Amino acid sequence: MTTLSAPATTRRRRAKGPGGAAGLWTATPMTRLILAVTIIISAFPLYYMIVIASRTNTEATDMPPPFLPGGKLGENIQRVLTNPDAHYLTGLTNSLIIAATVTVSVVVISTFAGFAFARLNFKGGKILLLLVLLTMMVPLQQMGIVPLYRLMVSLEWVGSIKAVILPFLLNGFGVFLMTQYTQQAVPNELVEAARVDGASTLRIWWNVILPAVRPGMAVLGINTFMLIWNDFMWPLIVLTPDNPTVQVAINSLNAKYGTDYVLIFSGTLMSILPLIVVFIAFGRQIIGGLMEGAVKA
Repeated sequence: MTTLSAPATTRRRRAKGPGGAAGLWTATPMTRLILAVTIIISAFPLYYMIVIASRTNTEATDMPPPFLPGGKLGENIQRVLTNPDAHYLTGLTNSLIIAATVTVSVVVISTFAGFAFARLNFKGGKILLLLVLLTMMVPLQQMGIVPLYRLMVSLEWVGSIKAVILPFLLNGFGVFLMTQYTQQAVPNELVEAARVDGASTLRIWWNVILPAVRPGMAVLGINTFMLIWNDFMWPLIVLTPDNPTVQVAINSLNAKYGTDYVLIFSGTLMSILPLIVVFIAFGRQIIGGLMEGAVKA
């Protein structure tokens, strides 16, 4: 009887909290209120974007401003897609190709490098990792933009999306992140056991490392995708107006003699839809990775 009642007692104590403190494991009304206010404040810019995107320019600039959606969303989206100066569909396609390619490359290379730095002993490994960390201290797009542009001119890639993809296929932060994550998620004994069983380095990476670091890969993937998707300055410099990315295309929606707020808000609303889809697709892995890191910390 004592053995059977112990789990129930434990459950009751956990429900009350250590020391019998009520409400330690459950959200208090104040916590729920703070969370609700935080969600409203965070979601309001997105909601107001929808409101303006579904109105006319006259309604968008009224005082007081409108707070309910109108009925012009479809018409405004059509105006964005048919705008002759923006090339919006081309920009959307280019951004998808660039962001997806760079994200896959950064995640795969960073996972390989993180495995090597964390669990493989080789001469000069610490020095190489230090060099990777040093690259994080150099703002590439600010200090290296002139030589990088000259390189693209030499390669005759100006105006091509290759010029936007190539410089970002490797990310020092991604290598550092996956190195730290691999050290925490994969015990060295597990790698040694796989070697004793005769597994090659590539087999260990595929069967042992990847399943363990998948949450970290998801976090790195969504961060990289968002960073590349929202990049504006380098694509503006290296691409032509008729072959832009989506952020450059949104900038081209500005009217020549004024600001068309409705057109800009409609284009921005369409541009964030891929980000929402990516977050929904990988949200569980992302939250799992963050929570796992918090628990280990």
